[in-house]
Amino acid sequence: MKIPAVGADGMRHTILVDSTGEQLIWNFRSAFNVAALNCTAPTHLEIADHYRAFLKTHAKGLKQANAGVDTAFRKLHGAKFLRERETYMTQVYNFFAFPPTQPKFCDAALVLARESKLIAPKDLPAFAQRSFGTFGSVYEQFYRDYEAYQAKLAAWDAKYGARVTSTQ
Repeated sequence: MKIPAVGADGMRHTILVDSTGEQLIWNFRSAFNVAALNCTAPTHLEIADHYRAFLKTHAKGLKQANAGVDTAFRKLHGAKFLRERETYMTQVYNFFAFPPTQPKFCDAALVLARESKLIAPKDLPAFAQRSFGTFGSVYEQFYRDYEAYQAKLAAWDAKYGARVTSTQ
């Protein structure tokens, strides 16, 4: 598995690295959507209800964010913007649906889902920014843990020899 590299700026270069403004709000909504659909353990079931309420409460701000994302993609890609945007959004959804992170992602989503009912429409950008960081920390921890595993495996291989990769 390839782990996203850390850039000179100290940030991992994932599909989300440049998310700002309306795109960040829309990507947060995407993460919340993934949680509503994928976090189905009994302890996480309320996420879907909070997500529905979030969509209703923040319909205007989300519509504006969606339009802003369309405008940005149209400006960058011209007539082919829709295909580019849909490809990008598929990558965003896949990022948040990464199976090894789901238990911790769902735990984080539950906390944020509960908080979302307290957020006034005018506070959506700040909430999305903060929440995005919370979701991001789940993936950052996974990457660090996986890098530590890779280092331990390399040390093991150096000491005991390379592992067998096929059966005889």
